[in-house]
Amino acid sequence: MYSSVNHAPMTAHYGGRMRSNCICFATLAALLLTACGSESAPGTKPPVHSEAIAHETELVRLTLTPEAQKRLGIMTERASSGSVLETRMTSGEIVIPAASGGAPINAASNLQQLAAQQTAANGEVARARAQLQLARIAYNRATQLVDEEAGSIRAQDEAAAALATAKAAADVAASQRRLLGPAVGTLTNQRYVWVRVPVFGTDLAAIQKGQSVLVAPLGADGAKRSARPVDAPPSANAVAGTVDLYFALDNRDRAYRVGQRVSVTLPVAGGERQGLSLPASAILRDIYGGEWVYAKTAPDTYVRQRIEVAASEDGRAVLSRGLEPGTVVVTTGAAELFGTEFGVAH
Repeated sequence: MYSSVNHAPMTAHYGGRMRSNCICFATLAALLLTACGSESAPGTKPPVHSEAIAHETELVRLTLTPEAQKRLGIMTERASSGSVLETRMTSGEIVIPAASGGAPINAASNLQQLAAQQTAANGEVARARAQLQLARIAYNRATQLVDEEAGSIRAQDEAAAALATAKAAADVAASQRRLLGPAVGTLTNQRYVWVRVPVFGTDLAAIQKGQSVLVAPLGADGAKRSARPVDAPPSANAVAGTVDLYFALDNRDRAYRVGQRVSVTLPVAGGERQGLSLPASAILRDIYGGEWVYAKTAPDTYVRQRIEVAASEDGRAVLSRGLEPGTVVVTTGAAELFGTEFGVAH
């Protein structure tokens, strides 16, 4: 006979074996998954690929034959101490000068609306002048009658008041017309134009006040022209955080047009900048804005070196760092060496 009490140990025994088997299967499955994940499937790229790259101090050393240097037109110069006036280059816009406290006419002005306002103002000036002429005739007549004892003093006083009123109206009309500036049809015939230069408020203190600036067309290598500072109505751009400076520019040869963008060289307070000086033609700039020169380290051997330009003027640049005094640098043919180093044809 079997008692119900005797089945308990057997049930516990088989249950323990089942739980043990389940744990073994789970552990085995985890190991298999880990093993499969540790190896990439054939034909797939790893998620990360790393390789060593050269440091900028480990640059290419170019050794050229004398014939190759002659063909490239290589010319060198020894860097020496020098100084240039410290300046800051920015952009400006050609505008028509403001007349009698009016606003300058720039490219953003609605010329059609301005022309209509000028036409209306011209008509008002003509009407006011006619009224003034009529009032003057009436006053002269009243004065003559008083002198001949044929008119009254009261009529003469009334004519004088009418004459003063007409004169005031004519002056107001003329002032309103002047505020609108020169006629739209003559904007391209101005002997002098203004240059509006927006300067950040944080940089305003660094600009020398009352000094002339140099103006040149954007993207052109033409001669720069001097423009003198002028007093203009205050203007600024609160969104951009800039304050407008104005300079008068001689334009008798009609070289500049309204709205044209120009480059402006502003004098910076502080005077001259001292440092190593070399021609600006020796400086190369990469796509990231880095500045380089080719230094002659041995006969027929050139190495590209990083520099930092502090200021430049009249084709000369002063460096803040990057070269030792007396270093021989390439002044003509630097671009050709750059192309030779990177395999770009010139």
